[in-house]
Amino acid sequence: MTKLFALAGVASIALVAPLHAQTTPAPAPVKAAPVAALVKAVDIPYQQFTLKNGLRVVVHTDRKAPVVAVSVWYDVGSKHEPQGSTGFAHLFEHLMFNGSENAPGDFFAPLKQVGATDFNGTTYFDRTNYFETVPTAALERALFLESDRMGYLLGAITQGVLDEQRGVVQNEKRQGDNRPYGLMGYAVTEGLFPATHPYGHDTIGSMADLDAASLDTVKNWFRGHYGPNNAVLVLAGDVDVASARPLVEKYFGAIKAGPKSVLPAAPVITLPAAKTVTLKDRVAATMISRNWTVPGLNDKDAAPLEVAAGVLGGMASSRLTNELIRKEKLFTQISADNSAFAQVGTFAIEGLVRPGVDPALAAQRLDAVVADFLRTGPTQDEVSRFVTTRVAGRVRGLEAVGGFGGKAVALAEGALYSNDPGFYKKQLADLAAQTPASVKAAADKWLGRPVLAVNVVPGARDAYAEAKVPPKVDVVAAPEQPAKGTRGAIPAVGAVTGLSFPKVERSRLSNGIELVYAQRSAVPVTQAVLSFDAGYAADVPGKLGTQLVALNMLDEGTEHYDVNALAEARERLGMQLSSGAGNDRSTLSMGVPSANLGPALDLFAEVARRPAYGDTDVARFKAQQVAQIQQELTNPGALAQRMSTRILAAGTPYAKAQGSGDPVAVAALTPADLRSYQQAWLRPEKAKLFVVSDRPLAEVQAALEARFGDWKGTGTAGTKTFAGTPSPLKPGIVLVDRPDSPQSIIVGGQRTGLKGTDDLLVLNTVNDALGGSFLSRLNMDLREEKHWSYGAGGRFQPSEFAAPYLLQAGVQADKTGPALASARDDVAQFVTTKPMTETEFDLAIKGATLQLPGQFETSQAVLGAMQANDLFKRPDDYYATVATRYRAMTLPQLRSAVAQTIDPARLTWIVVGDASKVKPQLDSLGLPVEVVPASAVAGAPAGAVTAAK
Repeated sequence: MTKLFALAGVASIALVAPLHAQTTPAPAPVKAAPVAALVKAVDIPYQQFTLKNGLRVVVHTDRKAPVVAVSVWYDVGSKHEPQGSTGFAHLFEHLMFNGSENAPGDFFAPLKQVGATDFNGTTYFDRTNYFETVPTAALERALFLESDRMGYLLGAITQGVLDEQRGVVQNEKRQGDNRPYGLMGYAVTEGLFPATHPYGHDTIGSMADLDAASLDTVKNWFRGHYGPNNAVLVLAGDVDVASARPLVEKYFGAIKAGPKSVLPAAPVITLPAAKTVTLKDRVAATMISRNWTVPGLNDKDAAPLEVAAGVLGGMASSRLTNELIRKEKLFTQISADNSAFAQVGTFAIEGLVRPGVDPALAAQRLDAVVADFLRTGPTQDEVSRFVTTRVAGRVRGLEAVGGFGGKAVALAEGALYSNDPGFYKKQLADLAAQTPASVKAAADKWLGRPVLAVNVVPGARDAYAEAKVPPKVDVVAAPEQPAKGTRGAIPAVGAVTGLSFPKVERSRLSNGIELVYAQRSAVPVTQAVLSFDAGYAADVPGKLGTQLVALNMLDEGTEHYDVNALAEARERLGMQLSSGAGNDRSTLSMGVPSANLGPALDLFAEVARRPAYGDTDVARFKAQQVAQIQQELTNPGALAQRMSTRILAAGTPYAKAQGSGDPVAVAALTPADLRSYQQAWLRPEKAKLFVVSDRPLAEVQAALEARFGDWKGTGTAGTKTFAGTPSPLKPGIVLVDRPDSPQSIIVGGQRTGLKGTDDLLVLNTVNDALGGSFLSRLNMDLREEKHWSYGAGGRFQPSEFAAPYLLQAGVQADKTGPALASARDDVAQFVTTKPMTETEFDLAIKGATLQLPGQFETSQAVLGAMQANDLFKRPDDYYATVATRYRAMTLPQLRSAVAQTIDPARLTWIVVGDASKVKPQLDSLGLPVEVVPASAVAGAPAGAVTAAK
């Protein structure tokens, strides 16, 4: 097995003087591998060839798992769309999933039958791509399918298919528009570019253009852009050129070349003068942004601008964060980003103004910090920290062969955008070569020009061109006629290599902390999770949010480091550090190149064991948390989560899972409250360590023992109480009023009486057909058949002591009532008159068993499985043996299990939407409707069982 790189050489990191009193000796200076060593050895070896019809093929061999990533990138994106045809590239991304002439029906079915993972498609300014990761034995089928929609698509596109997917796209737009600040992106694009510029409209396009498109117009668009000579095919994984080339020739070789996309003229636009656009939206805080057009990724200034964005607002220690959040407390969030597209880019700074702060003052100070950066430039340490952080993140992402960010993506992007599959190497080398002078020069040149300021302020949302509701039509089903047979049958799949789940080993540190370990050597990275038996269930009654504030402040200053010094130390190591919480567990996670494991574990232990909770830091962080809660109360998804949890989990500790907490309670927290919680719950007696690393167990355990082995808890440990019987629920609808919502969120939930520690495999398998996959009844009904939604589904949501069933869909506002009724009917039929079919059963079993090798390709996936197995009391080899259990299942068994568990008459419904539009629809459904304002969802739920110390 070939590692991506080996690290050599070290660089010293000086310890920054702490702000807080030291009660333990200061750590020794740490050593880190130099950036040049990280960059130099990153390697994705490849070979390439080109067919006679112009199809370019790139092959990378990676034998760590028996899977192959298949990625097809077309040189067609929204920048190629003429006026009047905006949104066509994205529409075709959807159309190409609805079957082709020799593979009729939905594209997902034949892939799911062979255990494909990570299969999807995306569209952006510069390209449209399709990707799937399949077992090695299914590569031929994947190539047949990809080639059939490249060369044999048009006969399968009917007026019904066009109308269906046009409606889905319109609901995708509504879903984006429905989010807080959802209209801001349009204003930035329209403000930076003229309408005639290739980058002058968003990828989603104009709904009017899509509505006006005829079937012939759409087919002509395909003929003009989707030929083999306009595409790159990347195969990465358990494959080589010798085996790939004959298959590619067989399936793609006969497709005729088509027109080649013409690179449009796309100059970098300089505004004649600074411009300000102000939007009103139902948001909790003012957002201030600064925007410029800049050169694209092939320009020499792309790398220094990326570094400039990182130093300004892309790191935990960035200038804007330090000055405007930590010191001056003017903002609660702020970031900077350089988005480099193929021909141009956009540089953006965005910040949320802290409540009570004058937005004009905040904007003035933001501009002053940027001006100071342009005047002085970055330091060498800032440049090095950002580059190290970025390269380390790239290494972690390159463990996967496919998906959204794996090795196939890196090769395809380089081939399509830069005519060089190995362009990623040039990008990394350019980053490593940056100096303070080069970054300052690029920032001066491009950020010194007139700026576009787009600001969003609280208020009733301004009118905008939202997705129209198309006239009612009788949608013709997608073609299900037999395959034409001109290319033969879809290839069968031979024997698929089974999952080889890494051996999980358990040990203990001398103080009793259990270590759960697995070795993976694909990349030289160590990932670790310190998991505490706490979570939302351990939050403090009457002070909801204490758990999250105490947890998330672990890295906001420690005994030996202030918050900024700690951030800088992590960045020098390329160390990722994050915290998270579920219903049952609170976690502190890290990832780092293994060459820097020792100093990274020093910081990991410092954060876990010695948080400072200083008065100034606590006051600042509380304000940020309160602002975050107010943001959640304007977000439809967050509102749905809060309300469904407080209803379904009422009377249990899980009812305390109310987003980021109660704003009143969080505002009143003291440092003593946080210290008390930390000592009760974030302590060694409640901790387990989960580690996936390329380093052997003995080395990892010794390193952890040195940092955590003498850790002992202080005071009395907290306890959770799961007792009593929750009060019964009455069927009904709770409507959370959120005015100006173009889309409603529907949630249907039922208590099941089950626990996460129960064996849910049978129920999860049968739910694949009801709500657990793209092909499920709920999604095919509301999205594909009725096109009222961009996506719908349902699943069991297990915690240690509960496993309710929840279904959810975002639907266009004028179809809220009918969509809820249709979802209710789908569930009722599934458990009674129209149970799981033989076809659905076969698809669920095959998909679940055959996808296992691809499902655990990465260390992150293995780490997640180890934690889930531990929480739900499953054996460590659970996934290594689960295929046998799938194959033993029967259709009657699955039908019986779901009929005994899900009762549509017991579903409680939560709807988040504009009550003025939605309530009349809901009143006709025969259920009582209770309307509550969004503001009423802020406080703590009543009746939760306490979790006391």
